[in-house]
Amino acid sequence: MAVYTILFINFALTNRNNMQSPLSEKPKDGLFTVNGVNYLLPFIMITTCFALWGFANDVTNPLVQSFSKIFQISRFESSFVQVAFYLGYFVMAFPAALFIQRYSFKAGVVMGLSLYAVGALAFIPAKSTGMFYAFLPAYFIMTCGLSFLETSCNPFVYCMGSEETATRRLNFAQSFNPLGAITGAYIALTYVAVGLDPASSEQRATLKQSSPAQFEAIKAHDLDILVQPYLYIGIVILVLLLVIVLTRMPKAGEQGEKKSLWTAIRQLAGERNYRNGVIAQFFYIGAQTVCWAYIMYYGLHVFHDAEGIDEKVAHQMTTNFYLGALALFAIGRFVCTYFLKYVSPGRLLCCLAVAAIALLMSTIFVGGRIGLWCLVLVSGCMSLMFPTIYGIALKGLKDNVKFGGAGLVMSILGGSVIPPVQAAIMDVKGGFCGWSFINLSFFVPVVCFLVVAWYGWRTFKG
Repeated sequence: MAVYTILFINFALTNRNNMQSPLSEKPKDGLFTVNGVNYLLPFIMITTCFALWGFANDVTNPLVQSFSKIFQISRFESSFVQVAFYLGYFVMAFPAALFIQRYSFKAGVVMGLSLYAVGALAFIPAKSTGMFYAFLPAYFIMTCGLSFLETSCNPFVYCMGSEETATRRLNFAQSFNPLGAITGAYIALTYVAVGLDPASSEQRATLKQSSPAQFEAIKAHDLDILVQPYLYIGIVILVLLLVIVLTRMPKAGEQGEKKSLWTAIRQLAGERNYRNGVIAQFFYIGAQTVCWAYIMYYGLHVFHDAEGIDEKVAHQMTTNFYLGALALFAIGRFVCTYFLKYVSPGRLLCCLAVAAIALLMSTIFVGGRIGLWCLVLVSGCMSLMFPTIYGIALKGLKDNVKFGGAGLVMSILGGSVIPPVQAAIMDVKGGFCGWSFINLSFFVPVVCFLVVAWYGWRTFKG
């Protein structure tokens, strides 16, 4: 919390000239001011939510592999966790925008936190059933709440200052998202992974056939461990929800014309830059999801399958690589926010997407530990992408910013569509021309980053 506060104070002081104007002149919009109203404190509170949905994303991604192990299901079937998780974003985005238009950004945040808490606490009854598919509705409800939060918080932050500084403001707010992500991943990969029964996947598969009662006992023990992070985060969210309900927050970007959903969609459909941004965001989220969720499978393939290292040791080694990827992502957010002062967002977006493609080609064709290191480095390239695509796509939308933000949140559906495609390729046995299908499956995010590079290039070339 101390680091969090220092970063905010430093960022605010560095940009204080943007927040002040002579008394004799009409106040100018700055980094955190609109019409003379200062939004720094609301900005800090809303940015807390960015860390919370980062936690949800990255306590979940590593657990895809844990679900596969606990229930002894295929990679494709375990990818349904991501289908349910990201489907909630898609389904609830426009209803959230309508809700926010009728009420306020704050009301949207309150609704989002409420659904988030309900979904997280629903893991308790899901565990009691002992069935994999019982967890999917809990994930769906939780991400309906995250959809409300992202639909509310991103445009809220966008409107908390001048449009010229919106992309920088979004990048700074999003910089706290990976802090939550690292916390979630650390809990999933250390507390949960260490707490699971030491029986290997091969031993569990044998027990499932030869001793179903022993297999069920191991599964029940593991599910007790798996649900605990969701129970605790549900309690934390309820506390934050109470604090936000009791806090007065000024209105921002809520004075514009009220319009119907279909009117807004027709107007947005006519904005080429926005349309392309939705497409780019869809593919970026797909790439981010698979690069993080399947780093565990790739690492186990390198250490356990190829090098013959014990599965538990291989899992711990891969965990270190995964946490390193998230740390690099977090550092990259702050570094890229700084460089946006000197380099146009579109140009930087294009360069980083091309770098990600080059690294993934090494992951595919070089493989081994070098390929794993390259997969880790992709996270540094991804750090800029979500908030930058978001900021570029919303530019010039004016009264349509709420619905525009909802459309970009709907594009998070890419995290539901892309992973099963890659998982299906990974499940193919054997290889092709000497490369395993686990390696070759990473052509899927290569295609995704090609789309992101195209959008960045289109943006800075005009």
